[in-house]
Amino acid sequence: MSTEAQLDLVFRALGNATRRSICDALKDRPLTTGQLCDLFPDLDRCTVMQHLRVLEGAGLVVAARKGRERFNHLDAMPIAEIHRRWIGPHAAGAAAGLLALKEGLEREVPADA
Repeated sequence: MSTEAQLDLVFRALGNATRRSICDALKDRPLTTGQLCDLFPDLDRCTVMQHLRVLEGAGLVVAARKGRERFNHLDAMPIAEIHRRWIGPHAAGAAAGLLALKEGLEREVPADA
């Protein structure tokens, strides 16, 4: 699959509030599907599983079975790629601007102050 097609899947997956909430729930630790269902009482198990399948297809969630339980892990690499492509260059520019401002202000302060 091309990089652009993969990015389309990531953006499509993150375009849904429930799927973003699932990713938020998984950012600190893996959770079983049952634990995720408990976090979303308004959704039935099939709906949670459908959201997980979309997230898996986008590479944002990786599932691992341990016995009868299915642990869902967040894979932040697709998000890191988005950051590197669109956010990182702007953040670097902003940081450079702040550093230049700091250096300029420090030059203006008298040495005996």
